[in-house]
Amino acid sequence: MNKRKILIGLSLLLLFTSIFPYNFSTSQVAANGEQLFVKAEKLYLREGPGLSYPVLETLKEGTELLSIKKEGDWQHVKYGEMEGWVAAWLVKSADSRSAAKSEKTVIAQVNDLNLRAGPSLSSPVLTKLSSGTESKFLHQEQDWIQIQNGELVGWVFEKYVTIKEETILETPSTPSNNNEESNVTPQQFDPNTFTINVNAVNIRKKPDLTAKKLGVATNGQQFKVISRDHNWVEIEYKKGAKGWIYSFYGTFTKQLKSEQSSKKEQTNNFVTVIYNGTNLRESASTSSNVVTRADAGNTYPIIDNEGDWYKIALNEERTAYVANWVVTENNNATGQTYQNHENQSEDRKKGTLKGVTIVLDAGHGGNDRGTTGARGTDEKDINIMTTELLRSKLQAAGANVVMTRESDVFVDLRKRVAVSHQTNADAFISIHYDAIEDSSVNGFTTYYTNSYQQELAEYVHAGLASKVDLKDRGARFGDYLVLRENRQNAILLELGYLSNPSEERAITTDYYREQATLGIYQGLLNYFDAQLEM
Repeated sequence: MNKRKILIGLSLLLLFTSIFPYNFSTSQVAANGEQLFVKAEKLYLREGPGLSYPVLETLKEGTELLSIKKEGDWQHVKYGEMEGWVAAWLVKSADSRSAAKSEKTVIAQVNDLNLRAGPSLSSPVLTKLSSGTESKFLHQEQDWIQIQNGELVGWVFEKYVTIKEETILETPSTPSNNNEESNVTPQQFDPNTFTINVNAVNIRKKPDLTAKKLGVATNGQQFKVISRDHNWVEIEYKKGAKGWIYSFYGTFTKQLKSEQSSKKEQTNNFVTVIYNGTNLRESASTSSNVVTRADAGNTYPIIDNEGDWYKIALNEERTAYVANWVVTENNNATGQTYQNHENQSEDRKKGTLKGVTIVLDAGHGGNDRGTTGARGTDEKDINIMTTELLRSKLQAAGANVVMTRESDVFVDLRKRVAVSHQTNADAFISIHYDAIEDSSVNGFTTYYTNSYQQELAEYVHAGLASKVDLKDRGARFGDYLVLRENRQNAILLELGYLSNPSEERAITTDYYREQATLGIYQGLLNYFDAQLEM
């Protein structure tokens, strides 16, 4: 009798568990999983731990995730009802959010951007914003973003803007033993201080890109704000002297002083000569007398900037001038300008670009406009836009990316090559758009000069061909100085013909730049993955 009761009880228990199953794994994840959030502007949730796996979802900055487990540089996470993998270096523990406050800025990427009264194309236009205009982020609804621009509050379409997030420390951080974290200079929002965020940007006499250049501002420099005019900022760049800077190249932040940053300020104004036999002159002109000649590697402290020239100290009593296209500006007195990536090759892993140094060269710049398209596109402008988009993709994959220029400045061709050599670049990619008298010619081309550059050219060209619909003109030989004189693996891309009116219309769109940079990225990833298999 007892045996029969036991059998009936077991049968009922099995029936109950089959109807109401208990998910042990889900409970364990919820109990032990760490809360994470996305710290990149965009992050792909993938099917597996690698960039070669299909994308399940595109996650935006600040999206919350639940950690399941970590494998090397990849994090297995749960997002809503979905599970997938993300790059571990692009997510952060939720605990770290409490120490800082994030402030988002919306930057217009096109001219005459409509600011509308509501999140709809049928809503009235309040005003039009110029390219580079910065506004305060308020709210987002699907493809529309609500912003505050001056006294106006309105909506802009997400496709035509980028969102920049700045972290503001609310309380002093506890000293850390982590060298990398302790080297970061804390910042706070300050509308009366403008801090430069790019390597170099021109200071101009008027708020106009064609106005006379008064000098050059460099990364990390802070200036007192005098006034603002749309997307321009008037600053006091030296005592009693005022000038204008395009606001896209900096932020209204103030670096909080510390003992460490004070030491850095004492040693961050030096130039290093690139070429042997460089002329150091009496005044800021190539026609002035030569004081002495300097060899590559010689380092001198900067006294002042005068247009395209640095005034430098030769010793305690003598000064001289050197052209900015034959030197590099350093972050310390030892002459080490760029991150040295030697001994990083051991970090290379298939499916990522971690441990790889890539130099991106946006062709032309400053007074060198490059070609001008049939519909008026200046090549120098579209080159830098394409390069910046490519940089974000490569950095998301873990690459160390160095730009030869980050703003509308002229950079000598040999100086571009010198950047490649100084960084010991694994790849040097020069971005251009083509032109020819025959307006019917079209297509994209990849060039190499030296035989050791051919394989990289073919891989990148194949990646491009898989993503863009233009005529494929092939990977071929081309005699270009930035390739011919380059000891590193270097290629030059012509991403379409601006001289062809219909092709110009296609290749100047956001969509084309996205596809082209995705193709270049895929080609680079395939190339470096293949090197690991050799």
